[in-house]
Amino acid sequence: MDPRIEEHAEVLVDWSARVEEGDDVVLSVGPDAHELAVAVAEKVGERGANLVTTYASSELGRAYALAHEDDFDENPEYELALYENADVVLSIGGGRNTSEGSDIPAETRRAQSKARQGIREARMDTDWVSTVHPTRSLAQQANMSFEEYREFAYDAILRDWEELADQMANMKEILDAGSEVRLVKEDTDLTMSIENRTAVNSAASVAYDSHNLPSGEVFTAPHATEGEVFFDVPMTIRGERVQDVHLTFEDGEVVDYSAAQNESVVGEILDTDEGARRLGELGIGMNRGIDQFTDSILFDEKMGDTVHLAVGRAYDSNYPEGYEDEANESAVHVDMITDVSEDSFMEVDGEVVQRNGTFRWEDGFDG
Repeated sequence: MDPRIEEHAEVLVDWSARVEEGDDVVLSVGPDAHELAVAVAEKVGERGANLVTTYASSELGRAYALAHEDDFDENPEYELALYENADVVLSIGGGRNTSEGSDIPAETRRAQSKARQGIREARMDTDWVSTVHPTRSLAQQANMSFEEYREFAYDAILRDWEELADQMANMKEILDAGSEVRLVKEDTDLTMSIENRTAVNSAASVAYDSHNLPSGEVFTAPHATEGEVFFDVPMTIRGERVQDVHLTFEDGEVVDYSAAQNESVVGEILDTDEGARRLGELGIGMNRGIDQFTDSILFDEKMGDTVHLAVGRAYDSNYPEGYEDEANESAVHVDMITDVSEDSFMEVDGEVVQRNGTFRWEDGFDG
């Protein structure tokens, strides 16, 4: 076994999920993630935790969704019980076709998503962490050779996370003290309130309220959004290639949208429910180990020189005590990314904190 797989498993179990003796762990495994799953199972066993595994296949999910003719049962008890009784949920992605499920009708997808909202919430109440095992399908989607993609993925995953957490603490401190963020670049001039919010230093560990490996972002939950934003980083959403998305906000909600490719996918997302037209997240990428776009949200949104916004559900971790009721609720949480490496700036309360991708505490910053 590639020693990097063992190291990946150790980071996931120890740094990211903080698995302890006696923990009840659910391990969700993608079809081509077998090697990493074996290494993770070994680590979980060494730590004296309990393990249940599930099989996460987009092909199975597609077959079920297309064949299901009745209304979906809301939060089936047998599945809900699994997550309500779990301490840790580890998800290892590694599918065979990144576009699997693209032909599931929008109404079917919406109905299934709404019916499973309680299950998602139960899962998110655990110490959950999602990661991916480098696969040939992900390499193909990233337009890389398999070996090149593995090098890329492990550069992003096997970081000195404590050191990166210290660097990202600068941005968390700025956002926690701030009231308004403004983002400006070509076809973008967007203001968002961050008052009464708590930013998360997403350092790939539940100890930091962070649930992705790799991570490397600082995020918060904006509101009162006004203006326009252009997402120029192409990405696959629901199995469809979406490109050059433009959103216009008034009074905190999307009032107009367009896309150069698969605009209907954007419309389907925004029409999911009332909360889908509001922002649930403002994320600032800070992982310099990610140096190119790969059409994978897990990596691309963490890349330095990017900012991402998510329409839909907000994370409870961004709301201090007394403000939990303000959290945006939705059955969706869909991220879109804009490149801020050139001709851009971000202000917090009128002070520039990032220009052309460089933060004010970094060498080369031009305030």
